Amino acid sequence: MGAVFLAVYVGSMFTPGLLDDADSTHAEAAREMVVSGDYVTLHINGVRYLEKAPLPYWLVAFSYKILGVSEFSTRLPMVLSVMLLGVLAFFWGRRAFGERTGIYAQLFTYTCAGVFLFTRVLIPDVLLSLLIAASMYFFLTALEPGAAAWRWYAGYAMMALGVLTKGLIALVFPCGAALFFLLITGEWRRWREFRLLSGLALFLGIAAPWHILAGLRNPGTVEHHGFFWFYFVNEHYLRFLGRRIPHDYNKLPATLYWTLHLVWLFPWSLYLPAALRTAAKEWKVERSSRATQGGVRLREDFAARARLLCWILAGVVLIFFAVSTNQEYYTFPAYLPLLLLLADGVANSERTECAGDARAGWLMASSGLLAVIGIIASAVLVVGLWQSRSLPFQPDIGTVLTQQDTEAYTLSTSHMLDLSYASFAALRLPAALAAAVLLVAPLLSFILRWYRRHYAATWVLGAGFAVFLIAAHIALGRFGPYLSSKQLAQDIAARARPEDKVMIYGDQAFGSSLLFYLRRPIDLVEGRTTSMWFGSTFADAPKIYLSDADLQRDWAESGRVFLFVPPHEKSRVDGLLPSKFVVAELSGKYVYSNRP
Repeated sequence: MGAVFLAVYVGSMFTPGLLDDADSTHAEAAREMVVSGDYVTLHINGVRYLEKAPLPYWLVAFSYKILGVSEFSTRLPMVLSVMLLGVLAFFWGRRAFGERTGIYAQLFTYTCAGVFLFTRVLIPDVLLSLLIAASMYFFLTALEPGAAAWRWYAGYAMMALGVLTKGLIALVFPCGAALFFLLITGEWRRWREFRLLSGLALFLGIAAPWHILAGLRNPGTVEHHGFFWFYFVNEHYLRFLGRRIPHDYNKLPATLYWTLHLVWLFPWSLYLPAALRTAAKEWKVERSSRATQGGVRLREDFAARARLLCWILAGVVLIFFAVSTNQEYYTFPAYLPLLLLLADGVANSERTECAGDARAGWLMASSGLLAVIGIIASAVLVVGLWQSRSLPFQPDIGTVLTQQDTEAYTLSTSHMLDLSYASFAALRLPAALAAAVLLVAPLLSFILRWYRRHYAATWVLGAGFAVFLIAAHIALGRFGPYLSSKQLAQDIAARARPEDKVMIYGDQAFGSSLLFYLRRPIDLVEGRTTSMWFGSTFADAPKIYLSDADLQRDWAESGRVFLFVPPHEKSRVDGLLPSKFVVAELSGKYVYSNRP
Protein backbone atom coordinates (compact mmCIF):
# COMPACT_ATOMS: atom_id res chain seq x y z
CA MET A 1 0.00 0.00 0.00
CA GLY A 2 2.89 2.31 0.75
CA ALA A 3 4.19 1.80 -2.80
CA VAL A 4 0.83 2.91 -4.25
CA PHE A 5 0.78 6.04 -2.10
CA LEU A 6 4.38 6.93 -2.85
CA ALA A 7 3.98 6.45 -6.59
CA VAL A 8 0.75 8.42 -6.91
CA TYR A 9 1.10 11.22 -4.36
CA VAL A 10 4.71 11.71 -3.30
CA GLY A 11 5.85 11.60 -6.90
CA SER A 12 3.48 14.46 -7.76
CA MET A 13 4.65 16.90 -5.07
CA PHE A 14 7.40 18.49 -7.15
CA THR A 15 5.61 19.35 -10.39
CA PRO A 16 3.98 21.25 -11.98
CA GLY A 17 4.35 24.83 -10.79
CA LEU A 18 1.60 26.22 -8.59
CA LEU A 19 -1.53 26.88 -10.59
CA ASP A 20 -3.29 30.21 -10.96
CA ASP A 21 -6.42 30.91 -8.92
CA ALA A 22 -6.91 28.98 -5.64
CA ASP A 23 -3.66 26.99 -5.66
CA SER A 24 -1.16 29.85 -5.70
CA THR A 25 -3.57 32.25 -3.95
CA HIS A 26 -3.70 30.04 -0.87
CA ALA A 27 0.03 29.36 -1.02
CA GLU A 28 0.67 33.10 -1.13
CA ALA A 29 -1.52 33.60 1.95
CA ALA A 30 0.68 31.13 3.85
CA ARG A 31 3.88 32.74 2.52
CA GLU A 32 2.78 36.23 3.57
CA MET A 33 1.87 34.80 6.96
CA VAL A 34 5.49 33.75 7.41
CA VAL A 35 6.85 37.07 6.11
CA SER A 36 4.57 39.27 8.22
CA GLY A 37 4.49 37.12 11.35
CA ASP A 38 0.73 37.67 11.55
CA TYR A 39 -0.86 34.26 12.14
CA VAL A 40 -4.34 35.62 12.89
CA THR A 41 -5.28 37.71 9.85
CA LEU A 42 -4.49 36.21 6.46
CA HIS A 43 -3.21 38.54 3.74
CA ILE A 44 -2.83 38.17 -0.01
CA ASN A 45 -0.99 40.88 -1.91
CA GLY A 46 -0.97 42.78 1.38
CA VAL A 47 -4.79 42.79 1.49
CA ARG A 48 -6.82 41.16 4.27
CA TYR A 49 -8.11 37.73 3.21
CA LEU A 50 -10.83 36.85 5.69
CA GLU A 51 -12.77 34.23 3.72
CA LYS A 52 -10.93 31.21 5.09
CA ALA A 53 -10.23 29.46 8.37
CA PRO A 54 -6.52 29.40 9.29
CA LEU A 55 -5.42 25.80 10.01
CA PRO A 56 -4.42 24.81 6.44
CA TYR A 57 -2.39 28.02 6.13
CA TRP A 58 -0.74 27.44 9.50
CA LEU A 59 0.34 24.00 8.33
CA VAL A 60 1.74 25.30 5.04
CA ALA A 61 3.44 28.20 6.83
CA PHE A 62 5.04 25.72 9.23
CA SER A 63 6.20 23.70 6.24
CA TYR A 64 7.75 26.86 4.76
CA LYS A 65 9.51 27.59 8.04
CA ILE A 66 11.08 24.13 8.12
CA LEU A 67 11.69 23.38 4.44
CA GLY A 68 11.66 26.78 2.74
CA VAL A 69 9.16 28.10 0.19
CA SER A 70 8.71 25.69 -2.71
CA GLU A 71 6.12 23.61 -4.54
CA PHE A 72 7.11 20.58 -2.43
CA SER A 73 6.67 22.33 0.91
CA THR A 74 3.38 23.85 -0.29
CA ARG A 75 1.91 20.44 -1.10
CA LEU A 76 3.35 18.51 1.84
CA PRO A 77 0.53 19.12 4.39
CA MET A 78 -2.21 18.07 1.98
CA VAL A 79 -0.30 14.98 0.82
CA LEU A 80 0.16 13.97 4.46
CA SER A 81 -3.59 14.48 4.91
CA VAL A 82 -4.24 12.04 2.06
CA MET A 83 -1.90 9.53 3.68
CA LEU A 84 -3.66 9.82 7.05
CA LEU A 85 -7.07 9.58 5.37
CA GLY A 86 -6.00 6.24 3.91
CA VAL A 87 -4.60 5.09 7.25
CA LEU A 88 -7.89 5.98 8.97
CA ALA A 89 -9.79 4.10 6.24
CA PHE A 90 -7.67 1.03 6.94
CA PHE A 91 -8.09 1.03 10.72
CA TRP A 92 -11.80 1.85 10.59
CA GLY A 93 -12.45 -0.74 7.88
CA ARG A 94 -10.41 -3.43 9.64
CA ARG A 95 -12.03 -2.86 13.02
CA ALA A 96 -15.56 -2.83 11.61
CA PHE A 97 -15.44 -5.31 8.75
CA GLY A 98 -12.18 -7.27 8.84
CA GLU A 99 -8.63 -7.17 7.48
CA ARG A 100 -9.53 -7.42 3.80
CA THR A 101 -12.03 -4.57 3.97
CA GLY A 102 -9.50 -2.38 5.74
CA ILE A 103 -6.93 -3.02 3.02
CA TYR A 104 -9.50 -2.34 0.30
CA ALA A 105 -10.68 0.89 1.97
CA GLN A 106 -7.12 2.22 2.00
CA LEU A 107 -6.49 1.10 -1.58
CA PHE A 108 -9.75 2.71 -2.75
CA THR A 109 -8.82 5.97 -1.01
CA TYR A 110 -5.43 6.20 -2.70
CA THR A 111 -6.65 5.27 -6.18
CA CYS A 112 -10.08 6.88 -6.66
CA ALA A 113 -10.32 9.75 -9.11
CA GLY A 114 -11.80 12.42 -6.81
CA VAL A 115 -9.24 12.14 -4.02
CA PHE A 116 -6.45 12.55 -6.57
CA LEU A 117 -8.12 15.26 -8.66
CA PHE A 118 -9.10 17.49 -5.74
CA THR A 119 -5.69 17.36 -4.09
CA ARG A 120 -3.92 18.85 -7.13
CA VAL A 121 -4.83 22.29 -5.78
CA LEU A 122 -4.16 23.73 -2.32
CA ILE A 123 -7.69 23.54 -0.93
CA PRO A 124 -8.52 22.35 2.61
CA ASP A 125 -11.13 19.73 1.74
CA VAL A 126 -8.96 16.64 2.20
CA LEU A 127 -7.87 17.87 5.63
CA LEU A 128 -11.49 18.67 6.49
CA SER A 129 -12.53 15.18 5.39
CA LEU A 130 -9.85 13.60 7.54
CA LEU A 131 -10.92 15.54 10.64
CA ILE A 132 -14.65 14.93 10.15
CA ALA A 133 -14.09 11.21 9.56
CA ALA A 134 -11.79 11.00 12.59
CA SER A 135 -14.39 12.70 14.79
CA MET A 136 -17.00 10.18 13.61
CA TYR A 137 -14.67 7.25 14.22
CA PHE A 138 -13.94 8.39 17.77
CA PHE A 139 -17.66 8.97 18.35
CA LEU A 140 -18.51 5.46 17.16
CA THR A 141 -15.80 3.76 19.19
CA ALA A 142 -16.62 5.85 22.29
CA LEU A 143 -20.08 4.25 22.29
CA GLU A 144 -18.56 0.79 22.64
CA PRO A 145 -18.91 -0.88 26.07
CA GLY A 146 -15.94 -0.05 28.29
CA ALA A 147 -14.53 2.56 25.89
CA ALA A 148 -12.04 5.01 27.38
CA ALA A 149 -13.22 8.57 28.02
CA TRP A 150 -10.41 10.03 25.90
CA ARG A 151 -12.24 8.91 22.75
CA TRP A 152 -15.01 11.42 23.43
CA TYR A 153 -12.49 14.20 23.89
CA ALA A 154 -10.59 13.17 20.76
CA GLY A 155 -13.85 13.48 18.81
CA TYR A 156 -14.52 16.97 20.17
CA ALA A 157 -10.94 17.99 19.38
CA MET A 158 -11.24 16.73 15.79
CA MET A 159 -14.41 18.78 15.29
CA ALA A 160 -12.70 21.88 16.68
CA LEU A 161 -9.75 21.43 14.33
CA GLY A 162 -12.23 20.91 11.50
CA VAL A 163 -13.87 24.26 12.31
CA LEU A 164 -10.40 25.83 12.13
CA THR A 165 -10.00 24.15 8.74
CA LYS A 166 -13.20 25.14 6.91
CA GLY A 167 -15.66 26.76 9.22
CA LEU A 168 -18.91 25.63 10.75
CA ILE A 169 -19.65 22.77 8.36
CA ALA A 170 -17.08 20.79 10.37
CA LEU A 171 -19.52 21.12 13.27
CA VAL A 172 -22.73 20.70 11.25
CA PHE A 173 -21.77 17.45 9.51
CA PRO A 174 -20.52 15.41 12.51
CA CYS A 175 -23.23 16.69 14.83
CA GLY A 176 -25.94 16.13 12.24
CA ALA A 177 -24.72 12.61 11.48
CA ALA A 178 -24.37 11.78 15.19
CA LEU A 179 -27.86 13.11 15.94
CA PHE A 180 -29.53 10.97 13.26
CA PHE A 181 -27.49 7.95 14.36
CA LEU A 182 -28.52 8.34 17.99
CA LEU A 183 -32.19 8.81 17.06
CA ILE A 184 -32.24 5.75 14.81
CA THR A 185 -30.43 3.49 17.26
CA GLY A 186 -32.18 4.84 20.34
CA GLU A 187 -28.85 5.53 22.02
CA TRP A 188 -29.69 9.16 22.69
CA ARG A 189 -30.78 7.86 26.08
CA ARG A 190 -27.07 7.54 26.94
CA TRP A 191 -26.55 11.28 26.63
CA ARG A 192 -25.06 11.51 30.12
CA GLU A 193 -22.06 9.52 28.87
CA PHE A 194 -21.25 11.99 26.11
CA ARG A 195 -19.10 14.36 28.22
CA LEU A 196 -21.12 17.28 26.83
CA LEU A 197 -19.96 20.08 29.14
CA SER A 198 -16.28 19.14 29.31
CA GLY A 199 -16.31 18.27 25.59
CA LEU A 200 -17.83 21.64 24.73
CA ALA A 201 -15.20 23.35 26.88
CA LEU A 202 -12.45 21.52 24.98
CA PHE A 203 -14.06 22.36 21.65
CA LEU A 204 -14.30 26.07 22.47
CA GLY A 205 -10.80 26.09 23.94
CA ILE A 206 -9.43 24.95 20.57
CA ALA A 207 -11.77 26.65 18.09
CA ALA A 208 -12.75 29.93 19.78
CA PRO A 209 -9.45 31.83 20.34
CA TRP A 210 -8.66 32.41 16.65
CA HIS A 211 -12.22 33.56 15.89
CA ILE A 212 -12.16 36.00 18.80
CA LEU A 213 -8.75 37.39 17.86
CA ALA A 214 -9.73 37.69 14.19
CA GLY A 215 -12.83 39.63 15.19
CA LEU A 216 -10.88 41.96 17.46
CA ARG A 217 -8.19 42.64 14.88
CA ASN A 218 -10.63 43.15 12.00
CA PRO A 219 -13.52 45.15 13.49
CA GLY A 220 -16.36 46.66 11.55
CA THR A 221 -17.00 50.38 11.22
CA VAL A 222 -19.76 52.58 9.88
CA GLU A 223 -18.21 52.30 6.41
CA HIS A 224 -17.75 48.52 6.21
CA HIS A 225 -18.54 45.24 7.92
CA GLY A 226 -15.99 43.51 10.10
CA PHE A 227 -14.77 39.94 10.36
CA PHE A 228 -17.76 38.51 12.22
CA TRP A 229 -20.31 39.62 9.63
CA PHE A 230 -18.16 38.68 6.66
CA TYR A 231 -17.01 35.31 7.95
CA PHE A 232 -20.17 34.01 9.63
CA VAL A 233 -22.97 35.77 7.75
CA ASN A 234 -21.51 36.25 4.28
CA GLU A 235 -19.25 33.21 4.02
CA HIS A 236 -21.55 30.75 5.81
CA TYR A 237 -25.20 31.76 5.83
CA LEU A 238 -25.39 33.77 2.61
CA ARG A 239 -23.12 31.32 0.76
CA PHE A 240 -25.51 28.51 1.72
CA LEU A 241 -28.42 30.50 0.30
CA GLY A 242 -26.51 31.45 -2.86
CA ARG A 243 -26.52 35.15 -1.92
CA ARG A 244 -22.87 35.58 -1.00
CA ILE A 245 -21.25 38.93 -1.87
CA PRO A 246 -19.65 39.01 -4.38
CA HIS A 247 -21.50 36.30 -6.25
CA ASP A 248 -18.83 34.08 -7.78
CA TYR A 249 -20.08 30.55 -7.09
CA ASN A 250 -22.32 28.38 -9.22
CA LYS A 251 -24.54 25.45 -8.38
CA LEU A 252 -24.37 22.25 -10.38
CA PRO A 253 -27.62 21.03 -11.96
CA ALA A 254 -29.14 18.32 -9.75
CA THR A 255 -28.66 15.47 -12.22
CA LEU A 256 -25.03 16.40 -12.82
CA TYR A 257 -24.41 16.92 -9.10
CA TRP A 258 -25.47 13.39 -8.19
CA THR A 259 -24.09 11.50 -11.20
CA LEU A 260 -20.65 13.14 -11.03
CA HIS A 261 -19.99 11.20 -7.84
CA LEU A 262 -19.72 8.11 -10.02
CA VAL A 263 -16.76 9.91 -11.60
CA TRP A 264 -15.20 11.21 -8.38
CA LEU A 265 -15.26 7.72 -6.83
CA PHE A 266 -14.30 5.95 -10.06
CA PRO A 267 -13.46 3.10 -10.58
CA TRP A 268 -14.82 1.89 -7.24
CA SER A 269 -18.16 3.66 -7.65
CA LEU A 270 -19.19 0.95 -10.10
CA TYR A 271 -19.28 -1.47 -7.18
CA LEU A 272 -22.10 0.51 -5.58
CA PRO A 273 -24.58 -2.35 -6.18
CA ALA A 274 -22.44 -4.56 -3.92
CA ALA A 275 -22.58 -1.93 -1.14
CA LEU A 276 -26.35 -1.54 -1.60
CA ARG A 277 -26.84 -5.32 -1.46
CA THR A 278 -24.90 -5.45 1.81
CA ALA A 279 -27.06 -2.62 3.17
CA ALA A 280 -30.24 -4.45 2.12
CA LYS A 281 -29.11 -7.65 3.84
CA GLU A 282 -28.33 -5.69 7.00
CA TRP A 283 -31.76 -4.05 6.90
CA LYS A 284 -33.45 -7.45 6.72
CA VAL A 285 -31.46 -8.69 9.71
CA GLU A 286 -32.40 -5.54 11.61
CA ARG A 287 -36.09 -5.91 10.83
CA SER A 288 -36.13 -9.52 11.93
CA SER A 289 -34.50 -8.67 15.27
CA ARG A 290 -36.66 -5.62 15.97
CA ALA A 291 -39.74 -7.61 16.91
CA THR A 292 -37.91 -9.40 19.70
CA GLN A 293 -36.51 -6.13 21.11
CA GLY A 294 -39.78 -4.25 21.57
CA GLY A 295 -39.20 -1.99 18.56
CA VAL A 296 -35.84 -0.64 19.80
CA ARG A 297 -32.81 -1.16 17.60
CA LEU A 298 -30.00 -2.19 19.86
CA ARG A 299 -27.39 -2.73 17.10
CA GLU A 300 -24.83 -4.41 19.26
CA ASP A 301 -22.77 -5.37 16.20
CA PHE A 302 -20.01 -2.82 15.56
CA ALA A 303 -20.02 -3.59 11.82
CA ALA A 304 -23.73 -2.82 11.54
CA ARG A 305 -23.29 0.39 13.50
CA ALA A 306 -20.37 1.45 11.31
CA ARG A 307 -22.38 0.82 8.14
CA LEU A 308 -25.27 2.87 9.48
CA LEU A 309 -23.06 5.79 10.50
CA CYS A 310 -21.25 5.80 7.14
CA TRP A 311 -24.53 5.92 5.22
CA ILE A 312 -25.82 8.71 7.46
CA LEU A 313 -22.64 10.80 7.26
CA ALA A 314 -22.46 10.50 3.47
CA GLY A 315 -26.16 11.34 3.20
CA VAL A 316 -25.89 14.43 5.41
CA VAL A 317 -22.99 15.81 3.35
CA LEU A 318 -24.56 15.05 -0.04
CA ILE A 319 -28.00 16.40 0.83
CA PHE A 320 -26.55 19.55 2.43
CA PHE A 321 -24.66 20.51 -0.71
CA ALA A 322 -27.54 19.49 -2.95
CA VAL A 323 -29.44 22.33 -1.29
CA SER A 324 -26.54 24.78 -0.90
CA THR A 325 -24.35 26.37 -3.57
CA ASN A 326 -21.65 23.90 -4.45
CA GLN A 327 -18.41 23.19 -6.23
CA GLU A 328 -17.47 19.68 -7.31
CA TYR A 329 -15.06 19.11 -4.43
CA TYR A 330 -17.35 20.35 -1.64
CA THR A 331 -18.68 16.83 -1.06
CA PHE A 332 -15.18 15.48 -0.36
CA PRO A 333 -16.18 14.63 3.28
CA ALA A 334 -18.61 12.05 1.88
CA TYR A 335 -15.84 10.16 0.07
CA LEU A 336 -14.37 8.22 2.99
CA PRO A 337 -17.67 6.86 4.35
CA LEU A 338 -18.72 5.91 0.82
CA LEU A 339 -15.37 4.24 0.11
CA LEU A 340 -15.67 2.28 3.37
CA LEU A 341 -19.11 1.09 2.29
CA LEU A 342 -17.83 0.19 -1.16
CA ALA A 343 -14.89 -1.72 0.31
CA ASP A 344 -17.26 -3.57 2.66
CA GLY A 345 -19.58 -4.37 -0.23
CA VAL A 346 -16.77 -5.70 -2.42
CA ALA A 347 -15.29 -7.84 0.37
CA ASN A 348 -18.71 -9.25 1.29
CA SER A 349 -19.53 -10.01 -2.34
CA GLU A 350 -16.18 -11.71 -2.81
CA ARG A 351 -16.93 -14.03 0.08
CA THR A 352 -20.45 -14.71 -1.20
CA GLU A 353 -19.49 -15.33 -4.80
CA CYS A 354 -16.54 -17.52 -3.83
CA ALA A 355 -18.96 -19.71 -1.88
CA GLY A 356 -21.43 -19.90 -4.77
CA ASP A 357 -21.32 -19.37 -8.52
CA ALA A 358 -18.38 -17.11 -9.41
CA ARG A 359 -20.03 -16.25 -12.72
CA ALA A 360 -23.16 -14.64 -11.24
CA GLY A 361 -23.93 -11.72 -8.97
CA TRP A 362 -23.46 -7.98 -8.73
CA LEU A 363 -19.69 -8.20 -8.32
CA MET A 364 -19.23 -9.86 -11.69
CA ALA A 365 -21.76 -7.50 -13.27
CA SER A 366 -19.89 -4.46 -11.96
CA SER A 367 -16.55 -5.87 -13.11
CA GLY A 368 -17.96 -6.56 -16.56
CA LEU A 369 -19.39 -3.04 -16.84
CA LEU A 370 -16.06 -1.57 -15.75
CA ALA A 371 -14.26 -3.64 -18.40
CA VAL A 372 -16.65 -2.33 -21.08
CA ILE A 373 -16.15 1.28 -19.93
CA GLY A 374 -12.39 0.76 -19.94
CA ILE A 375 -12.45 -0.58 -23.51
CA ILE A 376 -14.58 2.35 -24.71
CA ALA A 377 -12.42 4.95 -22.93
CA SER A 378 -9.27 3.33 -24.29
CA ALA A 379 -10.73 3.42 -27.81
CA VAL A 380 -11.54 7.15 -27.44
CA LEU A 381 -7.95 7.88 -26.41
CA VAL A 382 -6.61 5.79 -29.29
CA VAL A 383 -8.77 7.78 -31.72
CA GLY A 384 -7.41 11.01 -30.30
CA LEU A 385 -3.85 9.75 -30.65
CA TRP A 386 -4.52 8.60 -34.20
CA GLN A 387 -6.03 11.93 -35.20
CA SER A 388 -2.93 13.73 -33.88
CA ARG A 389 -0.39 11.33 -35.38
CA SER A 390 0.81 13.79 -37.99
CA LEU A 391 0.71 16.88 -35.80
CA PRO A 392 3.93 18.25 -34.28
CA PHE A 393 4.54 18.20 -30.54
CA GLN A 394 3.59 21.51 -28.94
CA PRO A 395 5.52 22.36 -25.75
CA ASP A 396 2.90 25.02 -24.96
CA ILE A 397 -0.35 23.07 -25.00
CA GLY A 398 -2.31 26.29 -24.53
CA THR A 399 -1.73 27.18 -28.18
CA VAL A 400 -3.66 24.13 -29.42
CA LEU A 401 -6.56 24.03 -26.97
CA THR A 402 -10.08 24.95 -27.97
CA GLN A 403 -10.37 28.32 -26.26
CA GLN A 404 -13.53 28.84 -24.22
CA ASP A 405 -14.76 31.83 -22.23
CA THR A 406 -12.26 31.56 -19.37
CA GLU A 407 -14.04 34.29 -17.46
CA ALA A 408 -16.96 31.89 -17.00
CA TYR A 409 -14.76 29.16 -15.47
CA THR A 410 -16.16 29.08 -11.94
CA LEU A 411 -16.13 25.28 -11.66
CA SER A 412 -12.84 23.59 -10.86
CA THR A 413 -12.99 21.07 -13.72
CA SER A 414 -14.12 23.47 -16.45
CA HIS A 415 -10.79 23.31 -18.31
CA MET A 416 -11.63 19.76 -19.45
CA LEU A 417 -13.82 21.49 -22.05
CA ASP A 418 -10.70 22.88 -23.74
CA LEU A 419 -9.35 19.57 -25.07
CA SER A 420 -8.98 19.25 -28.84
CA TYR A 421 -7.47 16.70 -31.24
CA ALA A 422 -4.41 18.91 -31.63
CA SER A 423 -3.81 18.84 -27.89
CA PHE A 424 -3.19 15.08 -28.08
CA ALA A 425 0.11 15.83 -29.80
CA ALA A 426 1.30 17.22 -26.47
CA LEU A 427 -0.32 14.39 -24.50
CA ARG A 428 0.88 11.36 -26.42
CA LEU A 429 2.77 9.73 -23.55
CA PRO A 430 0.11 10.09 -20.82
CA ALA A 431 -2.70 9.35 -23.29
CA ALA A 432 -1.00 6.18 -24.52
CA LEU A 433 -0.27 5.08 -20.95
CA ALA A 434 -3.88 5.75 -19.89
CA ALA A 435 -5.25 3.93 -22.94
CA ALA A 436 -3.17 0.84 -22.14
CA VAL A 437 -4.21 0.85 -18.46
CA LEU A 438 -7.91 1.36 -19.21
CA LEU A 439 -7.84 -1.51 -21.67
CA VAL A 440 -5.81 -4.01 -19.64
CA ALA A 441 -6.53 -3.46 -15.93
CA PRO A 442 -10.38 -3.68 -15.89
CA LEU A 443 -10.41 -6.54 -18.40
CA LEU A 444 -7.80 -8.54 -16.49
CA SER A 445 -9.66 -7.85 -13.23
CA PHE A 446 -12.85 -9.23 -14.77
CA ILE A 447 -11.05 -12.37 -15.98
CA LEU A 448 -9.56 -12.95 -12.52
CA ARG A 449 -13.00 -12.61 -10.94
CA TRP A 450 -14.34 -15.11 -13.44
CA TYR A 451 -11.83 -17.60 -12.06
CA ARG A 452 -12.67 -16.66 -8.44
CA ARG A 453 -9.35 -14.94 -7.80
CA HIS A 454 -11.12 -11.95 -6.29
CA TYR A 455 -8.36 -10.57 -4.09
CA ALA A 456 -5.94 -10.50 -7.03
CA ALA A 457 -8.67 -8.96 -9.21
CA THR A 458 -9.21 -6.06 -6.83
CA TRP A 459 -5.48 -5.43 -6.52
CA VAL A 460 -4.95 -5.56 -10.29
CA LEU A 461 -7.63 -2.92 -10.72
CA GLY A 462 -6.16 -0.79 -7.91
CA ALA A 463 -2.61 -1.03 -9.24
CA GLY A 464 -3.83 -0.27 -12.75
CA PHE A 465 -5.57 2.87 -11.65
CA ALA A 466 -2.53 3.95 -9.67
CA VAL A 467 -0.70 3.91 -13.02
CA PHE A 468 -3.64 5.76 -14.59
CA LEU A 469 -3.31 8.52 -11.97
CA ILE A 470 0.42 8.75 -12.68
CA ALA A 471 -0.50 9.27 -16.34
CA ALA A 472 -2.99 11.93 -15.26
CA HIS A 473 -0.24 13.73 -13.36
CA ILE A 474 2.04 13.65 -16.41
CA ALA A 475 -0.82 15.21 -18.39
CA LEU A 476 -1.28 17.86 -15.71
CA GLY A 477 2.40 18.72 -16.08
CA ARG A 478 1.85 19.28 -19.80
CA PHE A 479 -0.96 21.69 -18.91
CA GLY A 480 1.39 23.59 -16.59
CA PRO A 481 2.02 26.54 -18.95
CA TYR A 482 -1.72 26.88 -19.51
CA LEU A 483 -2.81 26.65 -15.87
CA SER A 484 0.14 28.44 -14.24
CA SER A 485 1.99 31.69 -14.86
CA LYS A 486 5.24 30.50 -13.28
CA GLN A 487 7.22 30.88 -16.51
CA LEU A 488 5.88 34.41 -17.06
CA ALA A 489 6.87 35.28 -13.49
CA GLN A 490 10.40 34.08 -14.23
CA ASP A 491 10.46 36.18 -17.41
CA ILE A 492 9.41 39.27 -15.44
CA ALA A 493 11.89 38.55 -12.64
CA ALA A 494 14.75 38.38 -15.15
CA ARG A 495 13.98 41.93 -16.35
CA ALA A 496 12.32 43.80 -13.48
CA ARG A 497 14.16 46.11 -11.10
CA PRO A 498 12.89 46.79 -7.56
CA GLU A 499 11.52 50.19 -8.56
CA ASP A 500 9.56 48.84 -11.55
CA LYS A 501 5.82 48.29 -11.30
CA VAL A 502 4.12 44.95 -11.94
CA MET A 503 0.40 44.86 -12.66
CA ILE A 504 -2.34 42.32 -13.44
CA TYR A 505 -5.23 43.38 -15.61
CA GLY A 506 -8.55 42.17 -14.21
CA ASP A 507 -9.14 39.62 -11.49
CA GLN A 508 -5.99 38.65 -9.62
CA ALA A 509 -7.00 34.96 -9.81
CA PHE A 510 -6.02 34.74 -13.49
CA GLY A 511 -2.39 35.50 -12.67
CA SER A 512 -2.11 34.79 -8.96
CA SER A 513 0.97 32.59 -9.34
CA LEU A 514 2.88 35.80 -10.21
CA LEU A 515 2.47 36.82 -6.56
CA PHE A 516 3.91 33.58 -5.24
CA TYR A 517 6.89 33.45 -7.56
CA LEU A 518 7.76 37.19 -7.76
CA ARG A 519 7.24 37.70 -4.00
CA ARG A 520 6.47 41.39 -4.39
CA PRO A 521 3.29 43.54 -4.37
CA ILE A 522 1.34 43.64 -7.63
CA ASP A 523 -1.12 46.35 -8.65
CA LEU A 524 -4.55 45.25 -9.89
CA VAL A 525 -6.14 47.15 -12.76
CA GLU A 526 -9.94 46.91 -12.55
CA GLY A 527 -9.30 44.01 -10.18
CA ARG A 528 -11.29 44.94 -7.09
CA THR A 529 -13.29 41.73 -7.44
CA THR A 530 -14.01 38.32 -5.85
CA SER A 531 -11.50 37.48 -3.09
CA MET A 532 -9.87 40.94 -3.32
CA TRP A 533 -13.09 42.86 -2.67
CA PHE A 534 -13.72 42.67 1.07
CA GLY A 535 -10.15 43.37 2.15
CA SER A 536 -10.19 46.49 0.00
CA THR A 537 -12.96 48.00 2.18
CA PHE A 538 -10.58 48.43 5.13
CA ALA A 539 -9.00 51.86 5.53
CA ASP A 540 -5.47 50.46 5.70
CA ALA A 541 -5.77 48.41 2.49
CA PRO A 542 -2.71 48.95 0.25
CA LYS A 543 -3.19 51.25 -2.74
CA ILE A 544 -2.99 48.51 -5.33
CA TYR A 545 -6.39 48.99 -6.99
CA LEU A 546 -6.11 50.93 -10.23
CA SER A 547 -8.56 52.02 -12.89
CA ASP A 548 -8.06 52.06 -16.63
CA ALA A 549 -7.23 55.77 -16.36
CA ASP A 550 -4.58 55.03 -13.71
CA LEU A 551 -3.04 52.41 -15.99
CA GLN A 552 -2.87 54.82 -18.92
CA ARG A 553 -1.30 57.48 -16.69
CA ASP A 554 1.39 55.14 -15.32
CA TRP A 555 2.00 53.74 -18.81
CA ALA A 556 2.87 57.19 -20.10
CA GLU A 557 5.27 58.03 -17.29
CA SER A 558 9.00 57.37 -17.28
CA GLY A 559 8.96 54.43 -14.87
CA ARG A 560 8.88 50.94 -16.29
CA VAL A 561 5.63 48.93 -15.99
CA PHE A 562 5.04 45.23 -16.58
CA LEU A 563 1.40 44.31 -17.24
CA PHE A 564 0.08 40.74 -17.13
CA VAL A 565 -2.91 40.29 -19.45
CA PRO A 566 -5.10 37.15 -19.37
CA PRO A 567 -6.47 35.92 -22.72
CA HIS A 568 -10.03 37.20 -22.27
CA GLU A 569 -8.79 40.75 -21.48
CA LYS A 570 -6.33 41.09 -24.37
CA SER A 571 -8.62 42.88 -26.82
CA ARG A 572 -9.65 45.41 -24.16
CA VAL A 573 -6.06 46.13 -23.12
CA ASP A 574 -4.95 46.44 -26.74
CA GLY A 575 -7.56 49.17 -27.15
CA LEU A 576 -6.36 50.99 -24.03
CA LEU A 577 -2.64 50.76 -24.78
CA PRO A 578 -1.87 51.23 -28.47
CA SER A 579 1.86 51.56 -27.74
CA LYS A 580 3.42 48.60 -25.92
CA PHE A 581 6.17 45.98 -26.04
CA VAL A 582 5.59 42.24 -25.65
CA VAL A 583 7.92 40.92 -22.94
CA ALA A 584 6.59 37.34 -22.92
CA GLU A 585 3.66 35.26 -24.14
CA LEU A 586 2.46 31.86 -22.97
CA SER A 587 -0.79 30.01 -23.68
CA GLY A 588 -2.53 33.20 -24.76
CA LYS A 589 -1.36 35.12 -21.65
CA TYR A 590 0.77 38.20 -22.36
CA VAL A 591 3.19 40.34 -20.41
CA TYR A 592 3.38 43.86 -21.86
CA SER A 593 5.78 46.65 -20.95
CA ASN A 594 5.76 50.35 -21.67
CA ARG A 595 9.52 50.32 -22.27
CA PRO A 596 11.66 48.12 -24.57
